[in-house]
Amino acid sequence: MADYSIHVLEYSYVPKYHKSGVLYGAHNQGYVKLPYCYVLLRSKDHVALVDVGYNHKDYGQHLAEKFGVENWRSPKVVLAEMGLTPEDVDTVFITHAHFDHFGSVEDFPNATFYIQREEIEKWVWALSLPERLRWMMIAVDPSDVLRGVNLAVQGRLRTVEGSMENVLPGIDLHLAKDSHTFGSMWVTVRNDGAAASADTWVLAGDLVYQFANLKSDGSIVGVESMYTPVGLALGSQMNLLLATEEMMKQVAYEDRRVIPIHEEGLADRFPSRITKENLRISEICLADGADSVIA
Repeated sequence: MADYSIHVLEYSYVPKYHKSGVLYGAHNQGYVKLPYCYVLLRSKDHVALVDVGYNHKDYGQHLAEKFGVENWRSPKVVLAEMGLTPEDVDTVFITHAHFDHFGSVEDFPNATFYIQREEIEKWVWALSLPERLRWMMIAVDPSDVLRGVNLAVQGRLRTVEGSMENVLPGIDLHLAKDSHTFGSMWVTVRNDGAAASADTWVLAGDLVYQFANLKSDGSIVGVESMYTPVGLALGSQMNLLLATEEMMKQVAYEDRRVIPIHEEGLADRFPSRITKENLRISEICLADGADSVIA
């Protein structure tokens, strides 16, 4: 039994991203393609997203140009490939408030948003700091934070404190405090609905960028199972590693079940196709009775 179809939807990409930004310590090892994506969770009762991409105007567009992002497409265009509109989305889980995850909130007028309280509160705090500390904001559009606060004014923002089970049936949220960001979180899908699930998927946000973060090639210390954190930690690399261990534990250490959305190699592990917009859709799993969008 599977309750949710899970698809990773690419909405833009960085064709040449420094590998050291993806894999800590990979200095002078060249570049990788870095897809920008969000995740669609679809059941018979719900249409949910994990993250919403960035706002391709004003400062959001400035950040995209700064990071070399190309081929941006709106949620309307991306979701149309799935037979959906942004208005169909009822729930959004924001893993963290970097611009490429928290920017397009205004495109989803019917959604309730979930974010860790630590995340939204600390970005407000960071905005108040002197400019000499502005490195903290290197990947944040201040307008996104304000849009998040406005969601609260509208009664459409739910702040999470730590772990929360069954936010939607079979979907749990978990805090990775002071790791990639102040209050990054990951989303666990227990796709058979069981408390001790035999069909668990973890949507890692930016706690994991690529499968290489989960398993090394053994060339550094001779340990192939060693985790290597992502290149950017506003908090600590140690907390990133401990969060990785918790995510892996939830999937019984089956690394293909921890889904990194910045991973070009998803197409090597899961059925995928390239759309007419030259963007990838990866089909992680299908709900019972659901038709594939890849064939």
